[in-house]
Amino acid sequence: MAKRPAMTIARTRKEARQWRAAMREAGKRVAFAPTMGALHEGHVSLIRLGLAHADVAASSIFVNPTQFSANEDFSTYPRAEQADLDALAEAGCSFCYCPNPTEMYPAGDSTRIIVKDLSHILEGEVRPHFFEGVASVVARLFLHIGPDVAVFGEKDYQQLLVIRRMTQDLGFPIEILGGPTIREADGLAMSSRNAYLTADERACAAEVSGTMHDSAAAIEAGQPIRAVTDAAAARLMANGFASVDYVEARRADTLAPFGAEIAPAGVGGRLLIAARLGKTRLIDNMAFVRK
Repeated sequence: MAKRPAMTIARTRKEARQWRAAMREAGKRVAFAPTMGALHEGHVSLIRLGLAHADVAASSIFVNPTQFSANEDFSTYPRAEQADLDALAEAGCSFCYCPNPTEMYPAGDSTRIIVKDLSHILEGEVRPHFFEGVASVVARLFLHIGPDVAVFGEKDYQQLLVIRRMTQDLGFPIEILGGPTIREADGLAMSSRNAYLTADERACAAEVSGTMHDSAAAIEAGQPIRAVTDAAAARLMANGFASVDYVEARRADTLAPFGAEIAPAGVGGRLLIAARLGKTRLIDNMAFVRK
């Protein structure tokens, strides 16, 4: 087997831009999949998807402080840089940007990016700070690395739409791709925060996927949306979940409500779920279309 070339690791924006300039000079198209580390097969799949659309794949590992509120898990978020770098290299990633916080947010930093409307519903209602932090860090990463293609997982579907909107509005010359959600054998969507689940909680966690699939099928069959989503929330609570932040069926393109009791035929929709199991918050989603 041919030896894989060593992966370049940059710690500063200057180093990142130097690498990108070298790729541009070599005529290489660059795909970029940013991460916060604690990698799993879902992250690796984004590298592979990027390589299907570009010559080289780049990634980043940065636990972004601006998308965490004071009572969230920034200090305890899983961190395993060397294992993550090994996984990226094995997947064929050529470059990883691992900046420290002051490289991303210099002293005196006061600039944030807000994507209006889309950032203030669903996840934005529960975590009002979140998408401002996401948009602000992704814009910085785009400026430091300058990819041709950027890949984000559909598991965080609202985040994907926020980034697409920001990219369009700010005129970044970057194609945004969504990668399909990668799941465990029992259907649980892969997530770095799954590591927080106890053994008993992990056994219950697959109920999110089962509830989501049954609910989407019911909406596709023409059952009333609110009756379906209310039943889904009740099912999760009956199966050991501590709380349900939302179960919503929305238009896939904008996440706006359908404005009707029954989903209109032929219009793409997205069922989105967020629920808490013990101390862990799980989110998931899936596409649907009523025939």
